[in-house]
Amino acid sequence: MYDQAKYKPLGESKFFPDKRAARALPDGTVARGWLRSDQKLYQGRQGHDLVATLPMPLTAELLARGRDRFNIFCTPCHDRTGSGRGMVVRRGYQPPPSFHIDRLRDAPVGHFFDVMTNGLGAMPDYSSQIDVGDRWAIAAYVKALQFSQHAPVSDVPADKRGALDQPPAPLPTPAAVREMGQESRNKPVVR
Repeated sequence: MYDQAKYKPLGESKFFPDKRAARALPDGTVARGWLRSDQKLYQGRQGHDLVATLPMPLTAELLARGRDRFNIFCTPCHDRTGSGRGMVVRRGYQPPPSFHIDRLRDAPVGHFFDVMTNGLGAMPDYSSQIDVGDRWAIAAYVKALQFSQHAPVSDVPADKRGALDQPPAPLPTPAAVREMGQESRNKPVVR
């Protein structure tokens, strides 16, 4: 087994007329798992047009996954509200447009998928970091985020509209606790 007959990568072969051991793949060969025949799912397009609907059902789990992935991959530039004032922008990176401008609010969901897949302007593509299902989840969450910032009052139930004019209730302040070994410090740790 130690000295078995085999070809080394890019080695010479006396068997083939071109003397190459590495053979070209037959025409039409597709690596297992890489047949991307569903254009709507893998490219966010139907023909040349961007899709306006998700290629999967919109569920609470999909939006939760989208929020999770958005907070990981998108908030450094776009921040959690999508206004384009993320931490790297505050440190000097070129600011992205806000998701809440009219042009992007009117954009179909396929636009956001396409930009994540192929990049646009200063934004690099994220197709190697974020898989297809998660890109669609992020795109769905972006559309929900846009709606949350620009929902019409007519969508609020009539019995809840009065609460819109009231100031929000103050958040409870966390109790100060001392961590173990920190008794001698002047400042308590607030969690």
